[in-house]
Amino acid sequence: MLRPKIPTMPQPTGLVTHPAVVEPTTVVQQVPAAPAPMPVAPAPVSTRPTVQLTPGTVLALVGGGTAVVLVVGAVLVSMLLAVAITGASLAICALVIRSLITSEHRRR
Repeated sequence: MLRPKIPTMPQPTGLVTHPAVVEPTTVVQQVPAAPAPMPVAPAPVSTRPTVQLTPGTVLALVGGGTAVVLVVGAVLVSMLLAVAITGASLAICALVIRSLITSEHRRR
């Protein structure tokens, strides 16, 4: 019968890089000098601006969100309507073709 061909492991192609040579280094330990006492520094002050929600910005955010929801809703409804119209027209075409075929068979 037919026997499947077992794939063989391909040889590596392209550029082959050789491993890097690591040369040993000596580590010299030094005794650190006693550090001078440091004064306690105050905590850094954040330079980022804080978000302040005023009644105007809240109203703008609500208005923008409402506009986005209305636009997305209108797009989705129009797509659904396009699908419904396409389906109805295909159904009408199928009925017309079916009626033409059956009337052709009656005449014979």
